[in-house]
Amino acid sequence: MTGTIRTRRGIVLAHAVLVIIGFFLIYPVLWMVFGSFKPTNEIFSSASFWPKHWTFANYPQGWNAIPGLPFGTFILHSLLVSCLVSVGTVISSAIVAFGFARFTFRGKSILFGIMMITMMLPTQVTLIPQYAMFHDLGWINTYYPLIVPAFFGSPFFIFLIVQFIRGLPKELDEAAKIDGCNAVTLFVRVILPLIVPALITTAIFSFIWCWDDFFSQLIYLNSAQKFTVPLGLESLANAVAQEEWGPLFAMSTVSLIPLFLIFFFLQKYVVRGIATTGLRG
Repeated sequence: MTGTIRTRRGIVLAHAVLVIIGFFLIYPVLWMVFGSFKPTNEIFSSASFWPKHWTFANYPQGWNAIPGLPFGTFILHSLLVSCLVSVGTVISSAIVAFGFARFTFRGKSILFGIMMITMMLPTQVTLIPQYAMFHDLGWINTYYPLIVPAFFGSPFFIFLIVQFIRGLPKELDEAAKIDGCNAVTLFVRVILPLIVPALITTAIFSFIWCWDDFFSQLIYLNSAQKFTVPLGLESLANAVAQEEWGPLFAMSTVSLIPLFLIFFFLQKYVVRGIATTGLRG
């Protein structure tokens, strides 16, 4: 009985500590969200995030702050790019991971090692060669440099899915081959349904990383008519932040809504995909 009480106390204490830490981590987000409902002169007047005077004027003001370019345009552009990047990353990474996990061929270990090494390369190292290549292709100020590379796989997600596939018993492959399945049928009908958690995890993280990617979009997009959410927020900051912080906070809050919705509805797959990767044998 004493042991049970100690265990419960330990669980309660652990949860209390996690709640406190979580509050401090989310406090800046809460401050921004509630700040979007404050008048500008009240935003920096205190550290409290609760508004003394509620106002909703920041949202329409921020939405239409850039003449001829409502903020919804930037959201649509980001949705287009992020969705295509997610689809490309999932398809290409799953195919490459299946090859590394289930096939034996000459140079497999070397190729896998090279792929892992590319994960350690900073973005700045490959920026100039990539920019020169895309410039020669005439892709500057288009979405192609942001989307097309995703269809050639991502080393991090390939490694994630490889570990997941290796956790599946190879007896499934043998049974499928006995039933007459070739490699394509085995991949589509047997492997893919079993790695759905890993695929959804890949889709979610690739979507979030693309949605938040300011650096690449700043490099390759020059026209305001093609700006995505990160560049739209930067333009909005230049347009209104020197006088009005409320509209910027409002549009920053709007930009977080898709990410919160995706993670809220699909978080169970993220946890399952990460928790089971490489743990099953």
